[in-house]
Amino acid sequence: MAKPVKITADSPCDIGKMLQARYDVGLIPLHVSMNNVEYLDGVNITNDMIYDNWHKTGSLPKTSAVSVGEYEDAFEEYLNAGYEVIHFSLGSGLSVTHQSAVTAAEELSGVYVIDSRSLSTGISLLICEAGERVKEGKDAKTIVDEINALTMNNCATFILDTLDFLHAGGRCSSLAHMGANLMSIKPSIKVVNAENGSMVVGKKYFGKLKKCILQYIHDQLADRTDIVRDRIFITHSGFPEEDIAWMKQEVEKYGPWGEVIVTTAGCTISSHCGPGCIGVLFLTK
Repeated sequence: MAKPVKITADSPCDIGKMLQARYDVGLIPLHVSMNNVEYLDGVNITNDMIYDNWHKTGSLPKTSAVSVGEYEDAFEEYLNAGYEVIHFSLGSGLSVTHQSAVTAAEELSGVYVIDSRSLSTGISLLICEAGERVKEGKDAKTIVDEINALTMNNCATFILDTLDFLHAGGRCSSLAHMGANLMSIKPSIKVVNAENGSMVVGKKYFGKLKKCILQYIHDQLADRTDIVRDRIFITHSGFPEEDIAWMKQEVEKYGPWGEVIVTTAGCTISSHCGPGCIGVLFLTK
C-alpha cells in the first residue's frame, strides 16, 4: 500500500493561508537578514518592516537559501511520521535552494524534489495540482511525474511600479533605473520556464500605475484559448483592499474561472520587487 503524501514548499511560493490549509502544505522558510538581524520569511518579518526600513535607511535586506541540514530536518520530520514527501523548490535558475533540497533528498528515502521553474504563486499553481492528486489518492511517484510535465506550462508574469528595489539590489542598471523614472515606465517581468525560472523584461508600460495594470491584465488574458481555467492567481506585494477589488473584478471579466485567488507576496519576493508589484499567474494547456 502506498504511503500518504506530504507536500512541502519553499516559503516564496506565496501560497496564502487558505490554500496552505486546503492542501496541508508544509512551508520551509528562506532566511532574510536586515540590519544584522536574521529573520525567517513568513515567520517573523513582514513586507511593511522591509518597506519601512527602506524608507528610513535606503537599504534592503539580503535573502539566503535554506541549508541542506535544514531541509534534512524538515523532510525527516514527515518521513518519521510515515509520509513520502514532495517538495516544491524555487526555480533552479533563481536560487540554490533547489540544489540544497536535492542534496538533502539524496541522503533520505522517500523525498521527491520538483524544480518549479518558477517563483511565487507560479509554484503554488503546481502545488494545487499536486494537492488535488493527493486527494485522489495517487502515489508520490505518479504525482511527481505528472507535475513535472506541467512545469513548462506555467505562466508567471508581473508588472512593477518602481525599479528602485531592483536597482538597489544590483539587478537593474542606473541608466535603466533613471530612464524608467523619467519616462514613467512600468516594466513587466516574465519568468522563463525553459531557463528554470530565470526572468526577463517583457512589455514596458507607460503612465499611471492603474492604467498600466489594466493594460497588463488585458495583454495577459484577452483572447486566450490556451489557459487552464481551474484557477488563476492575483499576487501582489502590497496594495489597499480597494485596489485589489478592482483588479480582481478586471481579471474576472476574462473568465470564467474555477477560482480567482488573491495572495500577498512574502518577504523574499517583495524585497526584490518592492511595493506596487502585481502579477496574474495561471497554467496553460
